[in-house]
Amino acid sequence: MRIAVTGSIATDHLMVFPGRFADQLVADRLEHVSLSFLADRLDIRRGGVAANIAFGLGRLGLSPVLVGAVGDDFEPYRVWLKGHGVDTDSVHVSTERHTARFVCTTDADQNQIATFYAGAMAEARTISLARVAARSGGLDLVLVSPNDPEAMLRHTAECRALGARLAADPSQQLARLERDEVRTLIDHSDMLFTNAYESVLLQERSGWTEQQVLGRTRLWVTTLGAEGCRIQRAGARTLDVPAVPATSVADPTGVGDAFRAGFLAGVAWGTDIERAAQLGSVLATTALETVGTQEYEPERDDLLLRLSEAYGPTAADALAAHLSRAL
Repeated sequence: MRIAVTGSIATDHLMVFPGRFADQLVADRLEHVSLSFLADRLDIRRGGVAANIAFGLGRLGLSPVLVGAVGDDFEPYRVWLKGHGVDTDSVHVSTERHTARFVCTTDADQNQIATFYAGAMAEARTISLARVAARSGGLDLVLVSPNDPEAMLRHTAECRALGARLAADPSQQLARLERDEVRTLIDHSDMLFTNAYESVLLQERSGWTEQQVLGRTRLWVTTLGAEGCRIQRAGARTLDVPAVPATSVADPTGVGDAFRAGFLAGVAWGTDIERAAQLGSVLATTALETVGTQEYEPERDDLLLRLSEAYGPTAADALAAHLSRAL
């Protein structure tokens, strides 16, 4: 399966605040917030939703096509991604803007406050998926993840025109999108990804109820943090897949991206949906235990052991051959 991952490519500036954000907020002064948090640590890492997901797919032996826009400072990042199995030849390089920046502070309770500078991402709207498909030999599945809103709408329309399967992941852009734009992104999708908060926000922004959303996507996957994930299909029983327990929590940034990478790898390998979700969960926990969104190193034996412990030996056996080929 040839997968194109469209969306943001960014540099992450990740900081850690040893206290709790909640202790600094005054309930009756929230309309005039002026706060500064003294961070203990700063890590500058490669990031961006699309790049993170493509990295995870590359680590699992797929050769995803990364589709996004960057600045002329991207070259070292390109070398890194290509070295981990990502096809970067369809990435647009701006001559005017810097690569996007994500600045995030995490507190002691793993709450996060973040700012995202779009930069070159605004030029993603100029990228033609038809040209990407022609260059790469065709596309079977296109993931439309957070990006310039016009780019998301264009890539969604082009995916349908190409006859490829559409995986919709509007997530962070839901707050910015208008009702008809949200509907356009998810209508007739093969898969829809949200987290628990986004699942509620998506219904609010689209004006559709949960059942109406399920009538417009084949599969709705909602990640629930430590509770695992929920998979819904119209007319079918809801499938709840528990999370893989973490031995430590190093950094929650990009955990959802790692889940999506594992899930999509399972789909590409032809596993059933439950196995795909289990693979996504074990990859998400591996990322959670590592600082940085592209620093985790999945190892076959470790993944199989954790799959067996969390879901039983049948789950590990079902994925063993795929992981052996990938890793």
